[in-house]
Amino acid sequence: MAQENHLLAAVPPPSAKKQPQVLELHGDKRLDDYFWMRDRTNPEVIAYLEAENAYTEAMMQHTEALQASLYNEMLARIKETDLSVPYRKDDYYYYSRTEEGKSYPIYCRKKGSLDAPEQVLLDQNELAKGYEFFNLGVFQASPNHQLLAYSVDTSGAEQYTLFFLDLTTSQLYPETLADTYVSFAWGNDNKTVFYTKVDATNRPFKLFRHTLGTSPDEDVLIYHEKDEAYFLRISKTRSQAYLLMSLGSNITSEVHYLDANNPTGSFQVIHPRQQGMEYSVEHHSDRFYIVTNDEALNFKLMQTLVASPAKENWQTVIPHRDDVMLSGVSAFVDHLVIYERKAGLPTIQVQKLSTGEENEITFPEPTYSVYEGSNPEFNTTTLRFNYTSLITPSSVFDYDLETHERELKKETEVLGGYEKTQYESERIMATASDGTQIPISLVYKLGIQKDGKNSLFLTAYGSYGASYPASFSSTRLSLLDRGVVFAIAHIRGGAEMGRKWYEEGKFLHKKNTFTDFIACAEHLITRKWTASDRLAISGGSAGGLLMGAVLNSRPDLFKVAHAAVPFVDVVTTILDTSLPLSAMEWEEWGNPNNKTYYDYMKSYSPYDNVKAQDYPHILITAGLNDSRVKYWEPAKWTAKLRELKTDNNLLLLKTNMGAGHGGASGRYESLKEIAFEYAFVLDRLNLVEA
Repeated sequence: MAQENHLLAAVPPPSAKKQPQVLELHGDKRLDDYFWMRDRTNPEVIAYLEAENAYTEAMMQHTEALQASLYNEMLARIKETDLSVPYRKDDYYYYSRTEEGKSYPIYCRKKGSLDAPEQVLLDQNELAKGYEFFNLGVFQASPNHQLLAYSVDTSGAEQYTLFFLDLTTSQLYPETLADTYVSFAWGNDNKTVFYTKVDATNRPFKLFRHTLGTSPDEDVLIYHEKDEAYFLRISKTRSQAYLLMSLGSNITSEVHYLDANNPTGSFQVIHPRQQGMEYSVEHHSDRFYIVTNDEALNFKLMQTLVASPAKENWQTVIPHRDDVMLSGVSAFVDHLVIYERKAGLPTIQVQKLSTGEENEITFPEPTYSVYEGSNPEFNTTTLRFNYTSLITPSSVFDYDLETHERELKKETEVLGGYEKTQYESERIMATASDGTQIPISLVYKLGIQKDGKNSLFLTAYGSYGASYPASFSSTRLSLLDRGVVFAIAHIRGGAEMGRKWYEEGKFLHKKNTFTDFIACAEHLITRKWTASDRLAISGGSAGGLLMGAVLNSRPDLFKVAHAAVPFVDVVTTILDTSLPLSAMEWEEWGNPNNKTYYDYMKSYSPYDNVKAQDYPHILITAGLNDSRVKYWEPAKWTAKLRELKTDNNLLLLKTNMGAGHGGASGRYESLKEIAFEYAFVLDRLNLVEA
């Protein structure tokens, strides 16, 4: 610590200039001294970000050995040369593999059997050469398996360029399609494709039809979604019979369908958008299955004939239940797979369509995550699903829908002698301020004593109805093996306990998300899992908003915090309809043009509520090319915290100047980012070996 104190004295933190901007609405004036940081073309903005990066580097210099050690041990747990579990589609087996020393996967297939010669479809390492950032979006073979559509993002801004590759000649088609999003579908004629383009706010808003081998200038605009609250997506049913154009805001859906054998035909609407009503569509033979929340808070399952899909013809298959949330369904030739959440945990039900027989797939651990795997084939009796828990590495299972037997195809190998029996996971409940019971998932190394002396790493998300998965992380072992307890607070705003759980953590109930998190932290301290001077917290994006809100309200409760790409300037951002987090977000947070919502949002907005008080050690990470949470939100927040905080704790801003919302691309660079973040936390918790 002596070295750190020396650094604090020798290296002053950057000081951002103040250029007051008055923002006025509803007769209320907000003074924003750092509004000028929004102008990326201003050299002073880049200079400030670079100064913060230089300061961060200087203040973390003493942890370089720790970062290297963390990186090396994380890398040593990964089987660098590895193979995914192949999945079958028609006469082909598709899979990806990785090679030691290479950052990205290689996509391959074999025809007829797994003993056949390998055909490399796409080597992402070759495509990524020369780029600081690289991400693969679309990856779809044509129905006849002779062509491949793929798209790439080389900035992190989530704007993709679409390419077409002839898999028999390995030659690219001459045309490329720019500014596309990641939804895409093939017509059954193997030459007609559908893709979405993004607008200035990166919202997919137009659907185009393209014929391979023709100029993009000839592409046909199929649909233009003008409502700024709606996303447009295109997909194809597993049956390969229909193309689905899905239009959706946060709380409203509209689906159109088209015979995939007639790709130049016209899409037909199933049910026109109805404010507050959501629905999704799955196809089976002569009918559509529809999951909807129409008069069903936790969703219900309906069916209707394809010939008469209007809502008045829908018939109930599974009624609404107060204690079970219907998450989705998958249709196969003679089975319906039903995904649900019960008592905060995901479950899978299987219904045999020809007999009505039902069966539940059960899971053994107290907290876990399960989700559907690659199931491209309709005419099958095998369901692939992925299972993981806080102590079980990601596992791929094939489940026989007829015999109910499951086969473990692969459990991700963790090198270095990982033994799951040396770790324990459990789920406990904390009591929120209004009496609600909040689940907490925990994992720790055996031998931990609840004596208040453990360091604990607490994370959460709590927005958009997204349930935080209790999943395995080999990198997390670097915390657990140092005696850190890891915990997930399943707070309201997610959907762990059903749709009501989400509704109680949004709009004018958003503060439940923050008070739930605080209640979880207090419970962990009261039950002596940890103490406030040993408690680290972390959250990203909307979870970064959570971090900002709880740091403003209860900074005394935490020792160290990490906020990744944090959405912290809530009111200003959502008022600006030129930004992605604006009009489409009104159905999540509320519309601040309404004074009631404005006042409420302003009362918790992290940036607007920074005040002169002591704060914990804080690391803030951002991406210059982030299209979801613009770089200036974490930058402005850092500047305001520097100006007002009254402590000598470390405040660092690290901006990745060549990436976006998801951070660095490539597995090695991603590991370096995690190692850096863990080094900050461990250093601030005084868990660094002398």
